[in-house]
Amino acid sequence: MTQHHDRWGLPLGISAFTLWGAMPLFFPLLEPAGAIEIVANRVVWSLAFCLIALTVMRQLGAFRDALRSPRVLGTLATAAVLIVVNWVVYVYAVLTDRVLDAALGYFINPVITVLLGVLILRERLRPVQWLAVAFGVASVVVLSTGLGGLPWISLCLALSFGMYGLVKNRVGRTVPALPGLAVETVVATPFAIAYLVWLGSSGTFTGHGVGHSLLLMSSGIVTALPLLLFGAAARRLPLSVVGMLQYLTPALQFLVGLLVFGEHMPPARWIGFILIWVALVLLTTDGVHQSRKLPRVRRDRLTTP
Repeated sequence: MTQHHDRWGLPLGISAFTLWGAMPLFFPLLEPAGAIEIVANRVVWSLAFCLIALTVMRQLGAFRDALRSPRVLGTLATAAVLIVVNWVVYVYAVLTDRVLDAALGYFINPVITVLLGVLILRERLRPVQWLAVAFGVASVVVLSTGLGGLPWISLCLALSFGMYGLVKNRVGRTVPALPGLAVETVVATPFAIAYLVWLGSSGTFTGHGVGHSLLLMSSGIVTALPLLLFGAAARRLPLSVVGMLQYLTPALQFLVGLLVFGEHMPPARWIGFILIWVALVLLTTDGVHQSRKLPRVRRDRLTTP
């Protein structure tokens, strides 16, 4: 059984991160809809997709339980706010030709996650992790001074996603991926619908034919599918592997921004990216080193049937 799971873990994880990496190619198709309108559609249609998936996968019970628990609902409502902020900033970055800033945000994210562990969970960092954080800070400083201003899109994306991961971690063991995502979209849907109704009534609604409407509807699948694949992969793979796979997304976004959209890379931006890549190499090698140091006895116990 475990063999079967392990075989599927990697393809599921790679699929999720590849879909996320290719997302900048999707959002320009939704123009002239703006960032908030696109995200409102993403929320509404993700909920529809989640409810169908919950029914098919017989997980409606877990969804109801999560909605009934005030603690779980409160935690997932916080997660919903963070992920919506993340989506709006991300779509805005893509629509305003700042895919490279978005990619940088997801490269910074692991460093932010380590920092959040120190500040919120009171974790103690090893020297290599401190060194990685120093490189991460240096990257932001170089970009801020070299490009004339704080890379706010990158920092906003890294912070909101880092906090989202932290919040999701608190319910991770009690709520499966799909019911969790469904609760988050339930929380956000009234606001999304209100915004879309307001757009319609104020005459600023971008109705551009059936094709455009169908594309906006498909944003639900585009949103929920990689999250579901990721949820399935995360349950099957060791955390260290998931940690390494997550670099696939910003790497693909970086290539899309650079090669497809031809965004400008002045020297300061290259230096900033190289510094953050050094930080990631340090974090990854340290993570691998630590997982190898797991007591041999425990590992033997895990591998014996």
